Amino acid sequence: MTVLWQPKLDAQASKWRDLADQLGRDQFGPLAPELDRDQRYPWETIDTLVAHKFTGLFLPREWGGEGQSLTTTVAAVETLGSHCSSTAAIMCAYQLGAFPILLAGTTEQKNLYLREMTHGRATSFALSERVAGSDAAAIETTATRKGDGWHLKGEKYWIGNGGASRYYVVFAKTDPEAGGRGISAFMVDKEQEGVVIDELSDRMGIRGTQTSNLKVDLVVPDSNRIGELHRALRLALQTLNVGRIMVSAQSMGLAIAAYNEAAKRSVERKAFGQSIGENQGIGFKLADMATQISAARLMLYEAARAYDAGEDVSTLGAMSKLFTSEVSHFAANEAVQIWGGMGYCKPTTVERLYRDQRILEIYEGSSEIQRLVLSRAIRKDVQDQGA
Repeated sequence: MTVLWQPKLDAQASKWRDLADQLGRDQFGPLAPELDRDQRYPWETIDTLVAHKFTGLFLPREWGGEGQSLTTTVAAVETLGSHCSSTAAIMCAYQLGAFPILLAGTTEQKNLYLREMTHGRATSFALSERVAGSDAAAIETTATRKGDGWHLKGEKYWIGNGGASRYYVVFAKTDPEAGGRGISAFMVDKEQEGVVIDELSDRMGIRGTQTSNLKVDLVVPDSNRIGELHRALRLALQTLNVGRIMVSAQSMGLAIAAYNEAAKRSVERKAFGQSIGENQGIGFKLADMATQISAARLMLYEAARAYDAGEDVSTLGAMSKLFTSEVSHFAANEAVQIWGGMGYCKPTTVERLYRDQRILEIYEGSSEIQRLVLSRAIRKDVQDQGA
């Protein structure tokens, strides 16, 4: 029996988690150091994920997916992340690109883009810009009417799976005077003329992923528009509510990996005639890691359960993203400390985990943004109670 709290999964979720664990042990984990060293996108990993139907895990069966719950998807991503942070990040990017189409796409759009995803041809979520990261309403990319279509012009930044994806959900101002109430979303194919992919420079962590900028200057038909005109900011925020839960799963996978590395080191490393874990200074660190990871996992799986039950997860998802990412920071930091000088050096796993972790408190809404979301929700709650 493991000390860490374990979720009670149904048969389907257990099956997918176990398959993710097997693939992680056999392929993704052993490949992780090479991907980190070379900063290489793992197309062989994509082939394996497609072959075992992970890229369509959360997609409805009517669009070629497996129709699994968010809880099942979380269990799979968490497990993949315990072997390779980059693989978990790729799975999160697949989900992020799919959800605007799932939530607001037409039948034709779902039939095309979601089916493509099950074959490994992903869609990426293109919202952020150089001047608009946390403040999504400040985007400057525009979409102006041109005949029966729209002329898209602008540049997007920090696109997860960028360059590796075939398609992009591009958010643009269709009414620049309306701020956040004048944003619409459009599907863009990178093979079209007027689309330029710029890959970003050297990254600190999750180096087996690909992050790019996207420049657009092209006309797309109105049939490429996703959802209602001027209403796409709400669509983006709904997508991010789920994305935050997915990143929480990635965070917990990394935290579990850090804990496992630290626990093994505490037994194997000898000092002063005994295992270092027998010293309270180390043993208490592990106790704190196990407690915080277990508490964070409870919040993660409750957020996934709530989503599957049709409940609003805007605040719970923000709490989960905030807490799990910061617990993963704590776990990675303590793992390096327990490993000592060796943990500071390549190619130890904990050194890589420490670098992989840092992005988890930044993307899909920074810790500061999660606290802002929660503080506003608290204020509204108090005002509603006083009304």
